[in-house]
Amino acid sequence: MEFIKKNSIVVGIIGVLVVIIIAFFSIGNGIVKEENSVDSAFADIDAQLQRRNDLIPNLVSTVKGYAAHEEKIFTAISTAQSAMTKAESVTDKAAANDQVSSALNGLLRLQVSYPDIKADKQFTQLADELAGTENRIAVARTRYNDVVKTYNNKVTLFPTSIVAGMRGATKKEFFKASESAKNTPSVDFGNDKK
Repeated sequence: MEFIKKNSIVVGIIGVLVVIIIAFFSIGNGIVKEENSVDSAFADIDAQLQRRNDLIPNLVSTVKGYAAHEEKIFTAISTAQSAMTKAESVTDKAAANDQVSSALNGLLRLQVSYPDIKADKQFTQLADELAGTENRIAVARTRYNDVVKTYNNKVTLFPTSIVAGMRGATKKEFFKASESAKNTPSVDFGNDKK
């Protein structure tokens, strides 16, 4: 009888250990799955940012035909595109995105000073593609932030936080607009014309 009791305890302990080990690997795999979702969502943002970057040179060249002396705006766009190309982290990409958006706003506002631009079919088509891309960026950004929230919850809430800590998993950054990007830039067209 004593032997059976000892065997039952050993079997019970082994059973509990097996359950703990399975839970550990299951939680760990869930964390890896969520991290992969974050990486995939960031790649989606990156693809849309690249799409927009590819549209910009055509848009600039179309506008230059009408507003060649608006060098300040063209320089801002070039600088912003360069920053986007060099950005690697989420924070850097978000900051570069804000810079590109601000520069593009200046370019698109040239329609006010140069009404002939609006009549140009290529400009209209490129502006429409750009607007569609901006919408895709917004959707990709929202999706990314949603999966980051899920991942961050997984790595910070108990009991998964224990496994996350053991695996070295840490919180991810959200893709958010900077405070300066929330303000509409002002562009003065009246004094710069030659």
